[in-house]
Amino acid sequence: MRPKRIPMRMCTGCGEMKPKKELVRVVKSPEGEVSLDLTGKKPGRGAYVCKSAECLRKARKSRRFEKAFSMKIPDEIYDAMEKELTENE
Repeated sequence: MRPKRIPMRMCTGCGEMKPKKELVRVVKSPEGEVSLDLTGKKPGRGAYVCKSAECLRKARKSRRFEKAFSMKIPDEIYDAMEKELTENE
């Protein structure tokens, strides 16, 4: 029997490929709201980032989420995501 395949995703901050379970999904809902998706089940377009605030800062600096979601993301949303990530570390 073959070993089970592990889904891999790229971190938008550091650019490393990691198993999906090690990353946090950032989702843009159909209404256009951007938030962290800790369950991985929210509907909408998703992008992944490591569970570290450092990777989130790198993605913010290089505007990777804005490119992935094709929209401008306000600073308050980044601040809220960073706060939520540091609480869950």
